Amino acid sequence: MEKNAKIYIAGHRGMVGSAILRNLQSKGYENFVLRTSRELDLRSQQEVAEFFAAEKPDYVFLAAAKVGGIHANNTYRAEFLYDNLMIQNNIIHQSYVHKVKKLQFLGSSCIYPKMAPQPLKEEYLLTGPLEATNEPYAIAKIAGIKMCEAYRAQYGCHFISVMPTNLYGPHDNYDLNNSHVLPALLRKFHEAKVKQDESVEIWGTGSPKREFLHVDDLAEACVFLMENYDEAELVNVGTGEDISIKDLALLIKDIVGFEGALRFDASKPDGTPRKLMDVSKLHNYGWRHQIELREGIASVYQLYVKEAVV
Repeated sequence: MEKNAKIYIAGHRGMVGSAILRNLQSKGYENFVLRTSRELDLRSQQEVAEFFAAEKPDYVFLAAAKVGGIHANNTYRAEFLYDNLMIQNNIIHQSYVHKVKKLQFLGSSCIYPKMAPQPLKEEYLLTGPLEATNEPYAIAKIAGIKMCEAYRAQYGCHFISVMPTNLYGPHDNYDLNNSHVLPALLRKFHEAKVKQDESVEIWGTGSPKREFLHVDDLAEACVFLMENYDEAELVNVGTGEDISIKDLALLIKDIVGFEGALRFDASKPDGTPRKLMDVSKLHNYGWRHQIELREGIASVYQLYVKEAVV
């Protein structure tokens, strides 16, 4: 990307979009075109068409999406499917119409079949049934991947797709009703420490294993791929390492400084036993994550403490 290129980051206020913006700014890019959801409804075909006609961005990072935890995904199934399809359809199509030099579509590891072999390789896409609770979101993301592939095949567009693993970092969601496991545990342990509780309850047995990537590492990978990758096939982005929920809880307990006990509620669901990304393709291109889990969680906790009201 040229330093003076006009760059549009869809979803620049979200955890991923804001990290991409920070990364690009640190590298000397400064010609950004940005709109909040109030300023531009990405679900509106007309609004998006008018925006692209007026601004004509050179590069597009498509990080905007309707997101949420299991409860939100399962409850608002129609919204998750409709909103995400409309957002990506409008942006991808207008990027083609207005001859964007390159577009990067951000997906999710939930695109892979529920019972796919571990670690998850890019070629496992569409080889089996999806996890039922977030199927609408996953289907929308799969449609985005296929749309990028189709526009590349038919029109020669330089559109690429990136699939991140579980993320954490600045601007994460700490709402206990719909946040993901790492920020939820961070909040639980912090509040238990402040209240001097004797224990913290954790859903499930603690045995499932999950992979976690700091969002600043994802942003670095996204910019790296925008500059170095131009193929039809999607690319996984992760650490290639995972940790059990029990060990994650013990790590967060140590970082927070909570001295009580852990109580695992085995009556609550564990979810998928393991969800690890195969990142050998990304490694072969020369990129690896830099922020290790303890270091990353410690930095995020410092931010959380500054902003927490307990």
